[in-house]
Amino acid sequence: MISLDTLSVYLAISESELIEELVLVLLASPQLAVFFEKFPALKKALTRDLPRWKAEIMEKMKGTPVPPALADEFGLFQQAQRAPLNAFTESLPDWVLQLATLDSPFSTEAGELMANADTQQGYTSAFQTLFLQRWRLSLTLQTLTLNQQLLEEEREKLLAELQQRLAMSGQLAPALTGENEAAAGRLWDMTRGSLSRGDYQLIVQYGDFLAGQPQLMKLAEALGRSREAKAVLSEDAPMEPFHQWVRAPDNVPEEVSGLHQSDDILRLLPPELATLGMSELELEFYRRLVEKRLMTYRLQGDAWREKVVMRPVTHQHHDEAPRGPFIVCVDTSGSMGGFNERCAKAFCLALLRVAMAENRRCYIMLFAHDVIGYELTGDEGIQEAIRFLSQQFRGGTDLAACLTRICEKMSGPAWQEADAVIISDFIAQRLPDPLIATIHQQQLQHQQRFHAVAMSDHGKPAIMRIFDHIWRFDTSLKSRLMRRWRR
Repeated sequence: MISLDTLSVYLAISESELIEELVLVLLASPQLAVFFEKFPALKKALTRDLPRWKAEIMEKMKGTPVPPALADEFGLFQQAQRAPLNAFTESLPDWVLQLATLDSPFSTEAGELMANADTQQGYTSAFQTLFLQRWRLSLTLQTLTLNQQLLEEEREKLLAELQQRLAMSGQLAPALTGENEAAAGRLWDMTRGSLSRGDYQLIVQYGDFLAGQPQLMKLAEALGRSREAKAVLSEDAPMEPFHQWVRAPDNVPEEVSGLHQSDDILRLLPPELATLGMSELELEFYRRLVEKRLMTYRLQGDAWREKVVMRPVTHQHHDEAPRGPFIVCVDTSGSMGGFNERCAKAFCLALLRVAMAENRRCYIMLFAHDVIGYELTGDEGIQEAIRFLSQQFRGGTDLAACLTRICEKMSGPAWQEADAVIISDFIAQRLPDPLIATIHQQQLQHQQRFHAVAMSDHGKPAIMRIFDHIWRFDTSLKSRLMRRWRR
């Protein structure tokens, strides 16, 4: 069975030009033009998919067979091309009859050409060339029609897919990307799955909640930037002088710093001067002047001086490698329900936004009596995020099992630079000593970081001590009212 691509190549039809024209017409459609004006970052992400679309359409053409009648007609055409004039003259009536049987668009014209040749100059080489040219033109037109039909079908499919993905991306962009082009590109890649509008509305709702809690977004951004330059200090580092300017109090009269008792006539308070003008109090004024007990202004300033101290030589260096992935563990115990649950999920959404902007992975683990994982930045990240946000926090608190799973995961090669983030109220049982030792080993030997995001001020101090950073977001009613009042 001959394919449409083979027939096009034989007839010198440029499929690449047809596909290019299809893409240009598709991108110029009014629906997409309006959307691209609103979300220019998504337009750049979409253009990255153009080579893949073209390759897929080309593969579709290579695998599409032509109709049997057209394949048989093409076989007759190849026979006619190879036949010398004598064989062509003998076989022509039979070919014209077969064209009529195949219901070829060229059959009527072929019969007319053969009848004209019989009544005029006969079957010459010029007639043979003309007949084959007209036949080839008919085959080309039929092939182009098939190509156009296939391309029109693909255009409708692509347009439907684009409209669905653009609608999803437009809804999710405010929550997951903002104005970041890199994040918009990752979001576009994550919208390939088939999701209805109601499925991803849960992400939109938590995005709206996150917008109403700007402190959560600032906390996530600060946590994402926590990998700063490291100071390397050797145990036998030499000492070096360090010059610094320090500020010390001085009697230089620069500004009023209070009141005090003195004999400074130039800085007397007005009430003291008033006693000097009264004859009954004049003697009392002089007595207090001698005793330096007159109320006067105190003038004082600060002077800067250089101080030299000795300190070990330190060297600052920045990691050239990209920031590692996030492993986010969320406490799903009953004490984390309600507003705590909404804040924890919104904070995970904020971390996902940071991860997408910085091209980092974001892996979520829910821990209660069991540990469940969600890869939010994979190809099916949108579906995974929806599953995560749909979970209810009604389990128990098994922080030890969660941290054990984190240590196991961070020992893998893909997670060596990971930042572990624990979101909990940290009202839990004491951690086992071997687990604490394992965490300290991860921190010291592998330079891995453990962050605590505390949703309560009542977390156990013994648990909190193991973390490198403690980020607090108090969810009590008083704190919520204070944050709302400040906004």
